[in-house]
Formats: sequence, C-alpha cells, structure tokens
Amino acid sequence: MNAQEREEGTQFAPKFDGNGLLSAVVLDAESKQVLVVAFMNAEALTATRKTGKVTFWSRSRQKLWMKGETSGHVLHVEEILVDCDQDALVIYAKPAGPTCHTGRTSCFYRRLDLEADDATALESVLS
Repeated sequence: MNAQEREEGTQFAPKFDGNGLLSAVVLDAESKQVLVVAFMNAEALTATRKTGKVTFWSRSRQKLWMKGETSGHVLHVEEILVDCDQDALVIYAKPAGPTCHTGRTSCFYRRLDLEADDATALESVLS
C-alpha cells in the first residue's frame, strides 16, 4: 500500500512501528477527557475490536492486558478514529469506573507548572 492509499483511502491498514506497536489515546466518550495513552500490537487491536473492551500490549510485562481486567473498570469502546498515516488511534470509550491504577478518573491527573522556577514542578488537577 502506498502513502496516498494509506492516507486517503478507505482500507484500514495499521502502520505498526518497528516493535509492532501503535499508540492508542483513550478518551471518555462523554466528557472527552483523556483517560489513558498506551500501545497496541495487532493482537491487542484485534481483541479490542472483537470484544468491544480496550485491550493493550504491556511493554513492561510483554503480554496483552485488557484495561480493567483485575479491577473491573473496563473501557467499553464507542468509536475508534485512525490518524492520517494509520500509526495512531483515538478511542472514545465509556469507562466502568476509574481508569488510572491510582483510583483516579484519568491517568492524566497532574499538570506541569510552566510558571515554576523548577522545571519539574507538578500540580494535581484531579482528585
């Protein structure tokens, strides 16, 4: 498949990186809040599409993991968007509880303080 077909065509042809992964950004289908960013390989993508529950590839554990498989706080897929060169996904999902392992709604619960003298200062934006 050439670049023109990949970018303008109607055929889904995911472009995995050298490690066989693509990025997946999951947003709450209602609030549009970013919940989590992780990676999918072909198997995780297939599982997500087949079950309707977001499944990732864990780079640290080297195995598939369905978000919420132990907590029950799964992410139910509502819609999947594919970027122009098909190497990243945006997934709109309905969460069945907190998404972050810390118990927070989102994994993105801190903001980098751009005004602080210390370039590493974080402030909490979610409880």
